[in-house]
Amino acid sequence: MAIPGRWQHAARGAGLLAPDGTIAATIFAEMSALAARTGAINLGQGFPDEDGPDVVLEAAIDAIRRGDNQYPPGRGIPDLRQAVAEHQERFYGISLDSDREILVTAGATEAIAATLLALLEPGDEVVTLEPFYDAYGALIALAGAQHRTVPLHAPHFQPDLDELRAAVTDRTRVILLNSPHNPTGAVLPAETLQLVIELAHTHDAIIVTDEVYEHLTFEAPHIPIASLPGGRDRTVTISSGGKTFSTTGWKVGWLSAPPAIVDAILAVKQFLTYVNGAPFQPAIAAGLRLPDSFFTNAAAQLQAKRDLLLDGLTEAGFTVTRPQGGYFVIADAAPLGFDDASDLCRRLPELAGVVGVPVSAFVSERHGDAYASLIRFAFCKKRDVLERAAAQLAGLQAQRGSTR
Repeated sequence: MAIPGRWQHAARGAGLLAPDGTIAATIFAEMSALAARTGAINLGQGFPDEDGPDVVLEAAIDAIRRGDNQYPPGRGIPDLRQAVAEHQERFYGISLDSDREILVTAGATEAIAATLLALLEPGDEVVTLEPFYDAYGALIALAGAQHRTVPLHAPHFQPDLDELRAAVTDRTRVILLNSPHNPTGAVLPAETLQLVIELAHTHDAIIVTDEVYEHLTFEAPHIPIASLPGGRDRTVTISSGGKTFSTTGWKVGWLSAPPAIVDAILAVKQFLTYVNGAPFQPAIAAGLRLPDSFFTNAAAQLQAKRDLLLDGLTEAGFTVTRPQGGYFVIADAAPLGFDDASDLCRRLPELAGVVGVPVSAFVSERHGDAYASLIRFAFCKKRDVLERAAAQLAGLQAQRGSTR
């Protein structure tokens, strides 16, 4: 059965509609199913295959045992909101009122959804970078807004500043940024962030930042836009514990913003999930209070995994871009004779016993050709898994002549 109305518009915005108007499986679901069916190593989906720190896991178990299993407060438990405030002050020098400027959400995706639904009116424009996390297009469409994109240019996947200036106009209501960026791993520098602040003030736009990979950066530091001059008063900062603490299934996120904006978002959020994750909220609070060494080591360990996979992809004949943060590396299959990454990803289980996701899943049709040969591989996996994947991918070179 075809789906009606605004839901169809949102599904189309996310590339989820089949030709007959029904919901099609996402490329992520398709690739994961392919990995399960073939026994291939799944480097497609971005979730760790190792648990997070014991102190965080034990805090959740303790919370369950002491009875923290009913509805928590609508804004989130006070201890988690205070831990978020402490975290922002400790790492970025941002001072927050935990009672008025912080809201706990069902992961970062709900934070983004509630924010966009609260701030947008039909016909407003939202500017994002492209490629973009797939939920952005659907949520913008669901809010009845128009999606404008600024392409990230290889090999470093940074936006052209003149293109950014041209994209933001008086019709722009929200500038939605993701740094560190999924899928490219780019980290936006201060120069770009300062321009975004300038454009937001000039055109009276709100900045929304998706910072879920904030602690997983390598050669470049993460700079919250709210920490820069002029940024805080018109920025909604969004993050979560899932990536930092390897607890993606817990879906505990948060946002911070000026009180009036938080109140507007809460008015929407309370009719989405209402509340979530009662025993997981104190656990994430414990995680946010871990010593600096935890965060430094987590990034260093992930960087070592990144380098391991980069070496394997390079040996296989891909052209690779060294990500500055996040879970993913972008590999260009064109040097191997594959111009269509979507087709190659469906053949990779047979050719190399590995699954990746084509970057075309993160772009609009208008810009699809520029990313057609690119594949996203996740390196947030165990070392032995990455070693096997790298060895198997290296075998593509031997098959190069017979697989074109």
